[in-house]
Amino acid sequence: MSRPSLADLERIAREIRGEVIAMSHRADTPHLGSALSCVDMLVACYFSGALRVDPSNPRNPDRDRIILSKGHGAMALYAVLAYRGFFPREELLTFNREGSRFQEHPGPHTAPGIEVATGSLGHGLAVGLGMALAARSLQKNYRVAAIISDGECNEGSTWEAALFAAANKLSNVIVMIDYNKWQATGRSDEVLALRPLREKWAAFGWDAVEIDGHDLKALVEFLDAPASDRPRIAVCHTIKGKGCSFMEDDNNWHYRVPTAEEVEKARKELGLA
Repeated sequence: MSRPSLADLERIAREIRGEVIAMSHRADTPHLGSALSCVDMLVACYFSGALRVDPSNPRNPDRDRIILSKGHGAMALYAVLAYRGFFPREELLTFNREGSRFQEHPGPHTAPGIEVATGSLGHGLAVGLGMALAARSLQKNYRVAAIISDGECNEGSTWEAALFAAANKLSNVIVMIDYNKWQATGRSDEVLALRPLREKWAAFGWDAVEIDGHDLKALVEFLDAPASDRPRIAVCHTIKGKGCSFMEDDNNWHYRVPTAEEVEKARKELGLA
C-alpha cells in the first residue's frame, strides 16, 4: 500500500469522526468526546503506513501491535478498523447491540485488529510491554504502540510500567498520550497534578516529546522517527470532542449522546453533508 497524502489522512479522519458521532446516536452510547479526541492518533497508526498493519492478515506474528488502552474510546477504534478494511463497515451498525462483538469497551480478539481487552484503565501499557518483551525473546522486530489517556496517568500501574520499560530499554515501545485535559468528573490537571507531563516521563527514562495530537503530519513524523535506546512517548495535546464546535472542550460530552439534529449539524461542520 502506498502511503497516503496528508490531505487523504485528514479526509479519513473527518469521515471517521462522522461515523463515530452516528454510532453514538444509533446505539445511545456515551464517551463520544473521548472517542473524538483520539481519532487522529488512530488514523496515523492504521492509515499512514508508519506501522505494519495488514487487514488481510490481522494475526500476522510480525505485525506491529496497536493498543487503545483508553477502551472507552472504542467507537473510534471500531470505526478506524472498519474503514481500514479489517471487517465490513456494515458491522458498525451492530455496535452495542446484544450479541454484537462490538461493545462499549473492546474485548480480546472479538474482532480482527483488536489486540487486547481494555476499559479498566491503566493496564494497556503494561500489556504492551509484555508484547515488546516477547518480541525481544523471539528475536522479532515488531513494535508496540499504545494510546493511553491523560486520566490513565493517575494510575500507579502506568508509572510502574513506565519505570519497567525504561529499565529494560524497551526501544520497540511507542506511546501516545491523549492529553485532552478532561476526565469524567473534572480537569485532569486539577484531579491530580499531572503537569509537567512531558518532563515527568523524561525523568522516568523515556524519550519524551510534546506535539499537537490533531496534527497528522506531526503524529506520522513521531511514528516514523528512528528508534533510540529508550522507549518513546509523545504527550499529544488534544481537544475533547474535536471536530464539532458545539462539543469541543465541553465535558458534558463525556456522557451526552447526540440527537439526530446534532448528528446532522456535526456532519455539516465536518464537510460530510
